[in-house]
Amino acid sequence: MIRPVLQYPDPRLTRRAEPVSAVTPELKELIFDMAETMYARDGIGLAAPQVGEAIRLVVMDVSGPEKRADLRVLVNPILTLRGRDVDSEEGCLSVQDYRSTVCRKEFVHVEAADPDGRPLSFDAEGLLAMCLQHECDHLDGTLFIDRISRLKRAMLDKKVQKKEKR
Repeated sequence: MIRPVLQYPDPRLTRRAEPVSAVTPELKELIFDMAETMYARDGIGLAAPQVGEAIRLVVMDVSGPEKRADLRVLVNPILTLRGRDVDSEEGCLSVQDYRSTVCRKEFVHVEAADPDGRPLSFDAEGLLAMCLQHECDHLDGTLFIDRISRLKRAMLDKKVQKKEKR
């Protein structure tokens, strides 16, 4: 089932998500729904808080949006950031019609559980590293727009306020 994606400035996007305590049939259904939602919106990543679920769960597939060949599901991910700072051009399914450059780390190491609760770990770089940092930010209540300059943020906020008044 495709779920609605919360839109900035919804306050639920700023809350820290809770760890997943158990793999349940409901969690597996949420994972399926999140992947379907991400694909339907041509996204490459989606965090549970974006669909109103305040848990530490991320789905991503950086092979898209044209191809869908590498779905990754991370339960309770923990990132270790490594390397130099690099600029990343980002957008977000929760911040429609806006893209900006964000500073991220070049490499990440991930510790998480898979959808069956088994531990997994891997290293990532490039687009996958940027996507991991972006989606895990959502789990801490941080949007990519929280990482842009004050001037850019003020301009975005004005645009959003105009849109809300319509």
